Amino acid sequence: MTVNKWTRRLPSAKSKADLVHERVREAIADGALRPGERINMDALARTLGVSKIPVREAVKRLESEGLVVSRVHSGVTVAEVDQAEMRGVFLAREVIDALVGRLAARSVEEGHLTELDAVQARMSAELHRGDVARLPELNAEFHSVLARASGFRVLVELTEQLLLAVRRYRVAAPMDVANWHAVVREHARIVGALRSEDAALVAEAMRAHAEAQSRHEVGARC
Repeated sequence: MTVNKWTRRLPSAKSKADLVHERVREAIADGALRPGERINMDALARTLGVSKIPVREAVKRLESEGLVVSRVHSGVTVAEVDQAEMRGVFLAREVIDALVGRLAARSVEEGHLTELDAVQARMSAELHRGDVARLPELNAEFHSVLARASGFRVLVELTEQLLLAVRRYRVAAPMDVANWHAVVREHARIVGALRSEDAALVAEAMRAHAEAQSRHEVGARC
């Protein structure tokens, strides 16, 4: 198990099991813990400064989410990424994203638009520097804001689950810079449609964005 910034000791705000779950989940999403990597439960408890009980609870949740695999003789390992299954992930994104866009157009607030503009600016700045390392995280943040703007917690949770699958896939099959530029342009169309308050236009911009990414990332690989 790689020891890096994600293994720093935990704050005390939430339950320890929740915090361990969040920390390991994020490490899996950004590739700090890679597919097939073994997770040493004892070492994890020590480095995060918790007992084994919250670690076991967190691992059970991660296993139910399909992020880790627990076997009797080989311990706990990070689940492999099923590239063939990613086609289904992107098909689901087309439907969920379009719904999120339609609902967000009706309830979006200026604060949401400000957040979206800020994420876009950060993504553009990273691209200008030629650094794509933080773009998956920023992309997830952009879509999380949209999901929150929809007003439905279930859509926030579904969006988060789909984004996590995409982020894991991109660890194994990184996007090229040209496609990241396309993502930023597609995001700009979504924000512009939101400002027009045209629900159908936003829904189509969201669906087209997911479809374009599916063609680029999955079409040639699966």
